[in-house]
Amino acid sequence: MIRERAYPVEPWHVRETRLDLDVLAQSESVFALSNGHIGLRANLDEGEPHGLPGTYLNSFYELRPLPYAEAGYGFPESGQTIVNVTNGKPIRLLVDDEPFDVRYGDLVSHERVLDMRAGTLEREVEWVSPAGRSVRVRSTRLVSFTQRAIAAIAYEVEPVNGPARVIVQSELVANEQLPPTKRDPRVAALLESPLLAEEELTQELGGLLIHSTKTSKLRMAAAMEHVVETEGRHMVKTEGNPDWLRTTVACMLEPGQKLRIVKFIAYGWSSRRSVPALRDQVGAALASARLTGWDGLVAAQREYLDAFWDHSDVKVEGDPEVQQAVRFALFHVLQAGARAEMRPIASKGLTGPGYDGHTFWDSETFVLPVLTYTQPDAAKDVLRWRHATLDLAKERAETLGLRGAAFPWRTIRGHECSAYWPAGTAAFHIAADIADAARRYVLATGDEDFEHDYGFDLLIETARLWRSLGHHDRHGRFHIDGVTGPDEYTAVVDDNIYTNLMAQLNLYAAADVALKYPDKARAAGVDDEEIAGWRDAGAAVHLPYDHELGVHQQSEGFTRLQEWDFEGTPQENYPLLLNYPYFDLYRKQVVKQADLVLAMLWRGDAFSDEEKARNFAYYEARTVRDSSLSACTQAVLAAETGHLELAHDYLGEAALMDLHDLHNNAREGLHVASLGGSWISLVMGLGGMRDHGGQLSFNPRLPERITRMEFALLWRGLRLRVDVRSDEVTYSLRNGTGEKSITLVHHGELVTVSADKPVTMGIPERTHVGPEPHQPAGRAPARRASSL
Repeated sequence: MIRERAYPVEPWHVRETRLDLDVLAQSESVFALSNGHIGLRANLDEGEPHGLPGTYLNSFYELRPLPYAEAGYGFPESGQTIVNVTNGKPIRLLVDDEPFDVRYGDLVSHERVLDMRAGTLEREVEWVSPAGRSVRVRSTRLVSFTQRAIAAIAYEVEPVNGPARVIVQSELVANEQLPPTKRDPRVAALLESPLLAEEELTQELGGLLIHSTKTSKLRMAAAMEHVVETEGRHMVKTEGNPDWLRTTVACMLEPGQKLRIVKFIAYGWSSRRSVPALRDQVGAALASARLTGWDGLVAAQREYLDAFWDHSDVKVEGDPEVQQAVRFALFHVLQAGARAEMRPIASKGLTGPGYDGHTFWDSETFVLPVLTYTQPDAAKDVLRWRHATLDLAKERAETLGLRGAAFPWRTIRGHECSAYWPAGTAAFHIAADIADAARRYVLATGDEDFEHDYGFDLLIETARLWRSLGHHDRHGRFHIDGVTGPDEYTAVVDDNIYTNLMAQLNLYAAADVALKYPDKARAAGVDDEEIAGWRDAGAAVHLPYDHELGVHQQSEGFTRLQEWDFEGTPQENYPLLLNYPYFDLYRKQVVKQADLVLAMLWRGDAFSDEEKARNFAYYEARTVRDSSLSACTQAVLAAETGHLELAHDYLGEAALMDLHDLHNNAREGLHVASLGGSWISLVMGLGGMRDHGGQLSFNPRLPERITRMEFALLWRGLRLRVDVRSDEVTYSLRNGTGEKSITLVHHGELVTVSADKPVTMGIPERTHVGPEPHQPAGRAPARRASSL
């Protein structure tokens, strides 16, 4: 795990006060910078040592074979893996012929700071070379939110204890060597040097490289240009070959003199544009960056983030560690999607190569809700990307013998890339997750143009999938059989409640949108009979229930399965999937991640308060949280059922997932969904925010140690601020576009809030708390009371 002492608790910064090479890969993920288009892992400026090099462009991938012991009809033949593209980060330093390398000489001090208000990564180092020459190095790195194609680095060197001959080598490097990560030698060989050189251009202050992938035939360009400032005598030259360019700056510096270099880096890629077109694209991006200048880029970055934090910040008093963590989470969620622009948000964002750079259902379920209420244009772009892949989803459904659209379980471009069908193809709930994200976006923003142009198709084609996949039994009940819900330890089951309830909402929403846009419905071949069929199926959805235990069954027959022996399971055997065969997990009552509990979050309108309390306690005792997606959901339902201290514990786990590397896998990238989940834990958990049917409601209550929580969200063009204290809450409004007031529900009471009339309401005492929940042996979350 990352040691806590490496990151002091600060409200707006993540600060690394010393360099720990044992966790270098993890810190490269934590300090990664991105704008949703470009992603730079936080490798040291000089390039070495490194944990895991990484420079990524959203959706730039290579194809690879998917091996099967036994192939089957409908199995995907190839996968897609994100490519480590041309690296523009390296700036090597030599002092009197000694390469600056933190492993040699004397590292007097080393500090890196992620500034979440400025959107920059700052580094300050004092180093004494093996020959005794002391220098101070300062660098600031950013990936621009306002100029999508641009990253930039300001690099400064100053001698400390005497004159020094300083050489700086700034590089573009393609096909850099990566640590081996693939067991399959065919995959390793394919991805070892995935880029084929097509063009190089060398100029005095920089240059350009253009490459394409061998199999997917995607083309990318990377270019760099430098501004050199120094009082000392200096020279500059650039040289290179098809896989690297190097701009060298050599100078003599006296104490008190500095060499300052600003490096502008431009990226672009396309599956269609020609070499000249990409050459011109990155050239134009560099010209724009030079025109803006370093100071202009920094100022624009701060202005962009000031606007974001104004309507997105969550303030937490009483738990400073969670305060820092939730801002870290929001910053990385923004980085993952801000400028994705018709591209997906991967599970690791652009912070690492984990999961091959794929996007899953967790983007729509855990990340898009955050963006919908804080950065709605980014949420819309992801949904527009899903719409752009609709033809592929329809082809996949046809292959499976179904109507409508079967969206892939994991993908980059839109093709199914999962080689394990029980947890891939069978997880059809992703269709309803996408539909729900589109429905939620429209309800939250009132964007009817999106609903007409994109949402309509997503809702109609996913509804067709459910009507084709499910069936009515002889009693008229509607069943969806042979599917896998969110819990990947319970696969290929009948009537998974999460899947059924989300499909029900999907069917109703499709019927409504078909009636709202009759001309478009007719053009899509939707008639009254099909609409009626959707409504009939939705009304007859079967929800398995165990009357003896008084709880819903996660899926048909789940509560009669054999119990897992938690007492006899050593803690070192978690996660279970790495230590037990799936066939054993599938046939017992053990839950990897919240499933039925997740249904009670997004479809809370389908359960009574008493049912939620009993269900939560039952499944809490069987959920082991081998997935990073679980803690945030459990936090919300713990709060809703009256267990506020437990909710606080789960909030801490979700928020600190990566800062504390709780799952020991942050080295391959951050858990973007869990980061989004920290916002969900606070706003929907402690804040009690829901939007069932487009009605905004709040049921806020705080645990003992959190004395105040303040958050804001965007709702139909307005900025709503919610200020929660232990005994009261104030709702206030800032006018934007659209309506001038919001009618919301506060603990069951209708309240109208306008810009000139904030409303303060008391928080009623809770009259009922559900059964005391207990976790499996050794799987309770860390208590927040003992963590500070």
